[in-house]
Amino acid sequence: MSAPTAGGADLETLARVVARIRSNVERVIEGKPDVVSASLVVLLAEGHLLIEDVPGVGKTMLSKALARSIDSTVRRIQFTPDLLPSDVTGVSVFNQDTREFEFRPGGIFANIVVGDEINRASPKTQSALLECMEERQVTVDGTTYQLDTPFMVIATQNPIEMEGTYALPEAQRDRFMARVSVGYPVEAAEIAMIGTHAGASPLDDLEPVTDAAEIRKLTAIVGQVYVSDAVQRYVVALTGATRRTDDLTLGASPRATLHLVRAAKAYAAMDGRDYVLPDDVLALARPVLAHRLLLSVEAAMSGRTSSAVLDGVLASVPVPDGHRS
Repeated sequence: MSAPTAGGADLETLARVVARIRSNVERVIEGKPDVVSASLVVLLAEGHLLIEDVPGVGKTMLSKALARSIDSTVRRIQFTPDLLPSDVTGVSVFNQDTREFEFRPGGIFANIVVGDEINRASPKTQSALLECMEERQVTVDGTTYQLDTPFMVIATQNPIEMEGTYALPEAQRDRFMARVSVGYPVEAAEIAMIGTHAGASPLDDLEPVTDAAEIRKLTAIVGQVYVSDAVQRYVVALTGATRRTDDLTLGASPRATLHLVRAAKAYAAMDGRDYVLPDDVLALARPVLAHRLLLSVEAAMSGRTSSAVLDGVLASVPVPDGHRS
């Protein structure tokens, strides 16, 4: 018996909710529809989002706008060099009255966690997120605490060339489903921003347009989107090709394969389809895979980037016909 697929009514519901969230976020982030779409894909695919760019282009505004659009618990963690792992996960404190240890949750205990400037914290503190992001749980002093769903980490980081930053470890980068760059706004959007942002922050007036329960329903709909054998083989061929090229010392992991499939299912659902096309995979390959790749010394010295190497890999793998069989 085949697994159930997303129905037309389900996809219409998803489209309505996504449109409300998109409209809400675009009140704050103007002229960046691709970045907003990528953020919504990651939300529906139950992933985590890394927003990388120079200071002042709206990384934190984007993350806060997405968080405020959903009526759920939201916590913000400002990552600094003196931030401790216990500030993220929580700590057991001895209660003098009860003569017992009691757990005080850290900043990670929320549906949406905004991690600002994540690469300004030490690697030890960054590693406190590993279990949380992958297993949706926190272990402190031998006791495991489950995190509520939905659970999404939206982290911002400055380019590693900036002063006072620590490069994210490979294991940390691999847990982010996608990395996006906001970029500078076009002239018209920047002029419009002066009128809307100069007096007060548009975040102040942003109201939730959905809630955590509805997001759980949408992620269940995305989970029913069909992925054909041909598309599955195509995804595996893409990630496998990154492991064989001499330009990379670290290719895409099996986790990256799973993330690419899950993101493609969300992308298809947002497009009103209950099945994934190869074009969905191609559209998401760069934001999902590029940040996980590690260049070889020769490729780095020649001035190549991981995105450029990935483009070559994508061009070398044959694309299957678009069908759902």
